[in-house]
Amino acid sequence: MRAIRVAPFALLGAGALTLLAPSAAFAAPDGASSTFNPTITPSVIAPGGRVTLGAGGCTGETTVSSGIFDTTTIPSGSTTATATVDSDARRGAVYAVTFTCGSTGTSRNVNLTITSGATSTPTPTTVPTASSTALVPGGVRGGLGGSSGTTDTVEVAAGGALVVAAASGALYFARRRNADRRH
Repeated sequence: MRAIRVAPFALLGAGALTLLAPSAAFAAPDGASSTFNPTITPSVIAPGGRVTLGAGGCTGETTVSSGIFDTTTIPSGSTTATATVDSDARRGAVYAVTFTCGSTGTSRNVNLTITSGATSTPTPTTVPTASSTALVPGGVRGGLGGSSGTTDTVEVAAGGALVVAAASGALYFARRRNADRRH
């Protein structure tokens, strides 16, 4: 009789381990910091354009190097710096930009794409009015809303804990309800 009472908790424990085990696959290799998240804005740029380099998660000085701009240093205490892309960068090419966090020694690569088409946009000679503006029917283009970033081990563990808590609560109230019906 005791085995029947313990079985749901054993299943919940096994389920929790199953949910948390994949989070180890997302941990950074070699004990590196998994919070170091370098960025380049914009990720597609014309030759001669300026990009903003971000070193989110690095507490020390970050060195940024690439073959299409001079080596740039993001100082400790700052999270961004700017760099000018060489004017002779090959159009349509994708260049690797290497970010090295000085406090951990972690290196990450981010791709920077050079535009392949014309960089100038035509400017209208007249200002459009409400009567000349046509609205195209259709829905809003939504996107992922920022949910497609890197997977954080802490977030996965917290999500798994919430699932286990919800399942435990449902099991508790279901068993309590059955016990009340017997009396």
